[in-house]
Amino acid sequence: MLRERKIIHIDMDCYYAQVEMRDNPDLVDKPIAVGGDSERGVLCTCNYVARKFGVRSAMSSRKAKQLCPDLLILPGRMQVYKEISQQIRQIFSQYTDLIEPLSLDEAYLDVSDSRLFNGSATLIAEDIRRQVYQVTGLTSSAGVSVNKFIAKVASDVNKPNGICVVPPEKTIEFIHALPVKAIPGVGKVMQQKLKEFGVENCVDLMPFSLQQLEDRFGKMGGSLYRRVRGVDEREVSNHREAKTVSVETTFSKDVGIEDVGSEILIPLVERLAKRLESSEHHINKIQVKLKFADFELRSKERQYHQVDVSLFKQMLAELAQMRPESKIRLIGVGVGFGKMPVQQLNLFDVAS
Repeated sequence: MLRERKIIHIDMDCYYAQVEMRDNPDLVDKPIAVGGDSERGVLCTCNYVARKFGVRSAMSSRKAKQLCPDLLILPGRMQVYKEISQQIRQIFSQYTDLIEPLSLDEAYLDVSDSRLFNGSATLIAEDIRRQVYQVTGLTSSAGVSVNKFIAKVASDVNKPNGICVVPPEKTIEFIHALPVKAIPGVGKVMQQKLKEFGVENCVDLMPFSLQQLEDRFGKMGGSLYRRVRGVDEREVSNHREAKTVSVETTFSKDVGIEDVGSEILIPLVERLAKRLESSEHHINKIQVKLKFADFELRSKERQYHQVDVSLFKQMLAELAQMRPESKIRLIGVGVGFGKMPVQQLNLFDVAS
């Protein structure tokens, strides 16, 4: 019989914005965001007052100001956020050694073997939230369940400053009440594909076999099959290795695809090569992505073992054909890591 796991996902509430409100109480009742305040700026996060106007993270500053003219956009203080994050992680370490940070403001904790509070993951999560507030003055939300997927989704349920516990016997009921967009990896494009397949909620996926979903959606189909059945065997790992490396450029103004030539692509690929110089991982795929003026993101990847400008150019052209008349806001290139190919050729080839 498999051991029942106890996983906690802790997520700070609008972290950067909350730090700014803590340090300047006059901001508490005002709509604020942290990010770039220029014409091309993008928000990192915003407080809950701003969210009532429809403002959200990753939104352009221009659109945010249209929705909320009184929005105050602050530049952010990354060093302060990092220092507070270290305080929070020190608190986590008092409860378990199995901690997997996802970013400065969220982490998974595996407390399956903890004897604190008689092994109650719920009481451990509550005590963590209490101590985080006591030490930092910041609130957090928590999800508690049997695996990472359910715990992460649960941490959003009672935000801000809340906790949601999904016990083993309630996992399927909990998942089936969710829309498919709650599954990590299901973005707008995948949501549309699923909608065309007659699927909008997790429960709608249950009639389909693993083979049917993999035939239709590839690797993602297998993940969907497992998630809607409450299956997620991923361990909470202290040592998360990078699976990808990428670089990107946001243009000062939107450009047409005809303006994205070698003078832009080659320096971008050279930056990527520079970041890979000290890597001991083996490349097994390369990727190009474009963000269009309306913020739609399209990407294309191909199995390949080295950085090759000519192949990036070809993939870029294929991507651009999807929306040939659209202006482009951002271009990015990257690689994914995997097993070493049978024959390892030159790692970098940035000749035009």
